[in-house]
Amino acid sequence: MMNKSNSFHQTRNVVVHFTLFDEETIHRFQQGDLHDAYDYFGSHICEVNQQKGFYFSVWAPNAKLVGVVGDFNQWNSHQHILFPRLDQSGIWEGFIPAMQQGCLYKFYIVGQNDISYFKADPYARFAELRPANASITWCTNYKWKDRMWMRSRKKNNSLQAPWNVYELHVGSWMRPLHQHGFHSYRAIASLLIPYLLEMGFTHVELMPVMEFPYDKSWGYQCTGYFAATSRYGTPDDLMFLIDELHKNKIGVILDWVPSHFPRDEHGLYFFDGAHTYEYADMRKGFHPDWNSYIFNYKRGEVQSFLISSAHFWMKYFHADALRVDAVNSMVRLDFSRKKGTWIPNEKGTNENLEAILFLKKLNQRLYNDFPDTQTIAEDASDWKGVTTPVNFGGLGFGMKWMMGWMHDTFRYFKASHTKRLHIQDTFTFSLMYFYHENFMLPFSHDEVVHGKSPMIYKMPGSEYEKFANVRLLYAYMYLHPGAKLLFMGNEFGQTTEWDENKELDWHLLQHDSHKKLKQCVAFLSHFYRNHPVLYKDQFEPKNFEWTMIDKKSDGVVAFKRKGRFSRDDIQVILNLSHKNYTNWGMEIKGKLQWKEVFNSNDLVYWGSGTHQNSEIPIKILEKKKKICEINLQIPALSALILQ
Repeated sequence: MMNKSNSFHQTRNVVVHFTLFDEETIHRFQQGDLHDAYDYFGSHICEVNQQKGFYFSVWAPNAKLVGVVGDFNQWNSHQHILFPRLDQSGIWEGFIPAMQQGCLYKFYIVGQNDISYFKADPYARFAELRPANASITWCTNYKWKDRMWMRSRKKNNSLQAPWNVYELHVGSWMRPLHQHGFHSYRAIASLLIPYLLEMGFTHVELMPVMEFPYDKSWGYQCTGYFAATSRYGTPDDLMFLIDELHKNKIGVILDWVPSHFPRDEHGLYFFDGAHTYEYADMRKGFHPDWNSYIFNYKRGEVQSFLISSAHFWMKYFHADALRVDAVNSMVRLDFSRKKGTWIPNEKGTNENLEAILFLKKLNQRLYNDFPDTQTIAEDASDWKGVTTPVNFGGLGFGMKWMMGWMHDTFRYFKASHTKRLHIQDTFTFSLMYFYHENFMLPFSHDEVVHGKSPMIYKMPGSEYEKFANVRLLYAYMYLHPGAKLLFMGNEFGQTTEWDENKELDWHLLQHDSHKKLKQCVAFLSHFYRNHPVLYKDQFEPKNFEWTMIDKKSDGVVAFKRKGRFSRDDIQVILNLSHKNYTNWGMEIKGKLQWKEVFNSNDLVYWGSGTHQNSEIPIKILEKKKKICEINLQIPALSALILQ
């Protein structure tokens, strides 16, 4: 909200002059090196002159006056005026005695144009439930009980560990019986954790739980970079959910959005009557796709704000990883812009050098302070070195979403079975560039919304063939090198696009086709995490070998996941055609005995149950070199795993 201010007449100020800052802290803030700005800015319970209350500070370098208003002073704009620091830092601060936890407040800011603004606290720890948008004074008193996880999570979050991620939107995974409102963080814990354990997921990725005003943005238009959304409870309630996940050995990834922010009047846009957090030139500062604003990565104070936000969720909420949204939009000045609508950098090229420097600084800080965590880039580009360490010239992320693999895979699976024979290179192309980065294979929320159709209806053919294709697709994902990510509902064949306004269609599990698809995913999930050959050295070329790739006309491909010893090898055969094959001869090396441990056409997975391999005939070709020929029954649209 804003209004024209005609007077700065001030009633008696009851704010005490007090500071948490020293000269070094101010310098670090301005240089973009203050990673714990949350300990200085915002509202903090303190005791000054033997009086308890709250200290407030805010960065508003273009303001003529800043006050704190709220329910504690009947929203009186001039009763609690903050003191401007005299060091030209643009920081306003002060202590309000007798103020309690749980008070609603905003900053009343008068800009250079004499227009006043009522802004939520950028560093607030808690906020009102939308559509209200005031900040809330909050000090958590949560006592963590995840010591065992925190001690061992270096192993669990390593790139040598299994990453089997369940992507979750808290508000629509499951809802109360009446379907109105949401389950709380605490209620979700009791429902979600048994399900994750049953399904074998190692990590859960929460779509943004930082405060946001508009439900349909799913949290990707954030206004509260330090506040857990009040839709599902308090910050302590979110801590409880994460704590319970950790106690059950499930890691937590939080989606985090440093790429843009919305225009809501209470938010960061035009914060103090000027372009403070965003670039002033809208050719650089406005996102045409998302109708939002781009952070000014050149300002050290903005860098400190964002790095502190990421640091905050790692430190206080024990996050195991941050998935950083829309990295490509950050590093490219011409992202989604037509010629003539963007500004080249000083070198005349399209890289946002300031954003690149920020991302490098972010990753260095997080891996230095939290070496047992990961950062994951959501990036659909061919930008080189996203997961290369900063000291080797890269951006320094731990992993990157493999969007090219996802698009190529869908293009292939959407094709009719006859057309697939002509585009097999699309299917096999991923291994040509897989080892350039540390990739995560994502089937995310973005692929089942906005007319893209649910996973099951991307597949061609009859209902039976659609389910056979999806089982084959998931087997391919779990057996392909790289970390895994599956959006909620994909595991049982949701038949409608995802809708954030309602829960998943759990009633589908009364049908064998959906129930048995879920069982298939559970098997693949547990199989993946129980076989180190599928994740150890998963980013190394030595871990993978094509064993049959020259049968395009038949639609059959095969590959091996290779362990340190041949006894650990896993042989995978994928029949991507609609034909059944009997007595299929295949040369194989490494072991002279093989057994079938998975067949996606099994009756238990809603397959036909035909073409099983209870025994595999083997003909030894070269005993010393351990080369043999095996004879297989390969059902149509199926995946086989041999050990």
